[in-house]
Amino acid sequence: MLIGHNQKAFDSEDYIYELKLDGIRCLAYLWDNGVELRNKRNKRLNPIYPELRDIYRQSKSKCILDGELMVLNGGRPDFFEIQRRSLMSNPVKIEFAAAKLPVCLTVFDIVYLNDRQITQLPLKERKKLLSDTIRETPNLAISRFIETNGTAFYNAAAGQGLEGIVAKRLDSKYYFGKTTKDWIKMKALRDADLIICGYYLNAGNSASAILGAYNCGIMQYQGHVSLGMSRHDFGIMVETQKAEKGLYPDFPAFDDAVWLAPRLVCRVEYMERTPGGGLRQPVFRGIRDDKMPEDCTVESKGD
Repeated sequence: MLIGHNQKAFDSEDYIYELKLDGIRCLAYLWDNGVELRNKRNKRLNPIYPELRDIYRQSKSKCILDGELMVLNGGRPDFFEIQRRSLMSNPVKIEFAAAKLPVCLTVFDIVYLNDRQITQLPLKERKKLLSDTIRETPNLAISRFIETNGTAFYNAAAGQGLEGIVAKRLDSKYYFGKTTKDWIKMKALRDADLIICGYYLNAGNSASAILGAYNCGIMQYQGHVSLGMSRHDFGIMVETQKAEKGLYPDFPAFDDAVWLAPRLVCRVEYMERTPGGGLRQPVFRGIRDDKMPEDCTVESKGD
């Protein structure tokens, strides 16, 4: 079951509210003598996360759980570590990573229990069955939730720099592979004002802007962002003075990129900074003409 649209936080007695976990979605099949882990593309994950090989022992019955694989680093979800783990294939490196920063599966739903599919039960009942079935360990946790007070919960999550929250209808059923408004995400995004240093075309005639900002007077690469349907803004970029790649020597060499003089400033929303200084899940919010490029630095924020 997939989370529906993003919207502003709200309060309702018809919903429960959970943290939006910053990891990799996973179905866990817990049987009498083993576990099978599968991602959304149905890839088998067992070899990548050996520290989860015994979590079946923490279930009182055979079941299928839905949850999120996460790495906690300093007590906070570290998406980059779980992403790095997901790409590993060397068993020695995997075992070393598992010992250094072990993965935890945090489950938020149960869809099968004791030879019975329970997706038609309301969420409130499934939550109770989940709590009754699973014994928690450092590698297997149950997602906590609150009732009614979604706005305050969202503000608390955003204030801690977390990804956001998810609202779920208490009476909702579980639909395999479906996107439904019964689950609603409320993501906390950060924003920045960045310089458009160039652009390139994607498949389908969409375009992406190449972003930069000044760091001690030197232009520094800040990632790239799709313009989506912003054809007006793309038209502005096309009409902007062109430049040579040499103006941005430390930027990646994008294929068929059109480089621009550092004249345009745009607003970009994003989840967080990557270790390399780029932007995770950036969203283009448009060109702004009320801020000078010189004011866009790696330390500055959007306003």
